[in-house]
Amino acid sequence: MRLHETSIALLGIASSALATKKPNILFILTDDQDWHMESMQHMPFLQKYLLHEGTLYSNHYCTVALCCPSRANLWTGMAAHNTNVTDVYPPYGGFPKFVKEGWNDNYLPIWMQQQGYNTYYSGKLWNGHNVDNYNAPYAGGFNGSDFILDPFTYEYYRAFMSRNGAPPVSYEGQYSPDVTAEKAYGFLEEATQHDEPWFLTIAPIAPHGDMRQALPFRADMPRYHPRHAHLFKNYKIPRTKNFNPEKPVGVGWIRDLPRLNDTVIEYNDEYQRARLRALQSVDEMVEQLVKTLDAKGLLDNTYIFYTTDNGYHISSRRMLPGKECSYDEDVHIPLLVRGPGVPPGHTTRAVTTHTDLAPTILQLAGGYRDDFDGAPIPLTKEQLAGPSRAEHVNVEYWGMAIPEGKYGRELIYGHGKVGEIGTENAARNNTYKSLRIQSDKYSLFYSVWCTGDMEYYDVLKDPDQIENYYGEDAEKLKSGYEIAGRPFEQVVNRLDALLMVLKTCKGQDCREPWSALHPSGGIETLEGALDAQFDKFYAEQPRATFTSCELGYIADAEGPTDHNTWEKSTPGDELKKRSFDYSGPWSFWT
Repeated sequence: MRLHETSIALLGIASSALATKKPNILFILTDDQDWHMESMQHMPFLQKYLLHEGTLYSNHYCTVALCCPSRANLWTGMAAHNTNVTDVYPPYGGFPKFVKEGWNDNYLPIWMQQQGYNTYYSGKLWNGHNVDNYNAPYAGGFNGSDFILDPFTYEYYRAFMSRNGAPPVSYEGQYSPDVTAEKAYGFLEEATQHDEPWFLTIAPIAPHGDMRQALPFRADMPRYHPRHAHLFKNYKIPRTKNFNPEKPVGVGWIRDLPRLNDTVIEYNDEYQRARLRALQSVDEMVEQLVKTLDAKGLLDNTYIFYTTDNGYHISSRRMLPGKECSYDEDVHIPLLVRGPGVPPGHTTRAVTTHTDLAPTILQLAGGYRDDFDGAPIPLTKEQLAGPSRAEHVNVEYWGMAIPEGKYGRELIYGHGKVGEIGTENAARNNTYKSLRIQSDKYSLFYSVWCTGDMEYYDVLKDPDQIENYYGEDAEKLKSGYEIAGRPFEQVVNRLDALLMVLKTCKGQDCREPWSALHPSGGIETLEGALDAQFDKFYAEQPRATFTSCELGYIADAEGPTDHNTWEKSTPGDELKKRSFDYSGPWSFWT
């Protein structure tokens, strides 16, 4: 069954409860929470109320490893190259860019209101949403809101918040995640006083690093509440093969990194301990929310989503704390769902992404759009046991990689001086397009950088993603290598063609990219595309490349946008080329 047909078939997802009263939806969104350093295992209430009572999506990914573009992707259901919000601040990102592109009047909160929902938000919404532009314009789509505002967003004891568009109020001296939670409890109480269903999002800043964005600049590990100071004192980041490796790994600026010394490693371990402690406030909030819903008799008709905007790395590949890369540490992230029909204590391997969450939530509300780049995820036992979803994840990024923490301000990455303000110490040329393919038979990573560097990792054999088939051991790794009985060259030809589709895809081509290459149907997976009859077709495809390294999405710098299509004809086969104009957003989006 094709994905758009599946979407239509799933409109009755919430069974009889949805038919009588639409479900409430509670969405919890943390900031920079990791999967690979085991943060969820250190949240006992999350495990008790969501992991044991809901479903864990073990192959869930963000598609851009930076908060603002990732949130734009999440709240619109559109790939970052289609939102054109690709950074945290103007000119390429942030709240002003979100408004400029027309999304402030055309994203999930607006659509939920159109479905009869009262909508509420507590916490961080956008970067670049600040004490000067908080009502210029007011963030659209909310019946009630209390937004954390720049330049104080990441100061744990100095938050400024604007309630329902009113002038900002200082919460100096109060712990920001606790303030966000208290605001959320109030909105939940307000929401339950009405007959309409509600959609409440709670977005604390934990476990993001503590950062002052105004002079005097400060960047350090997250701050935690004193009540959690005694926790995790013996914790250490898992010493995986990619933890501060003896030999350089990766490509580009990553391969040039010096090995971390013992002082930095100890700081990094403590940095992650601080992140775990900061998450305890979120964990306590999860318990309070579930208990409140239960006491009000609403728990059985409420979907609870728990996720984060992007992942996080610390010490992997010799890197300081940060994100912005396409490795699993940065893009493979938590997603837990509890609600009507969702099997408790279940783990699914279905491949899902942030692009799928807006379609999922809108569908639960009874709405439907056919222009999403994502598709609703399976929720019920029957759906989870149904046809396999697509196996691809499209990851993209434009701009710099900025090291965080106190050592991130020093001459670690070869730029700037200690204490300088701005991004002089950031790694340039961090623009790339990446592809993750995940199935029961193979798990692959393929990436093309603006510098011309390339990466390929067989993640089943190499879960730490350090043995690059384009690296110095390439010939040894490629010798005798096969996927589905086909050699490395044929595998990469398919992956590169798929990346060519995904780098500029829209709508169905994002959801079903193999059908863009094989419009007559029949090919839905990498394994199917590896049939030898297609070897010449894939060998003659344009290759994914960049013409320059840019700090944001500039179409002219993205290299070729054409790809060939395989179409059956009579008699025999012919190749046809499709050319696309991806110069801007679709007109009816704005």
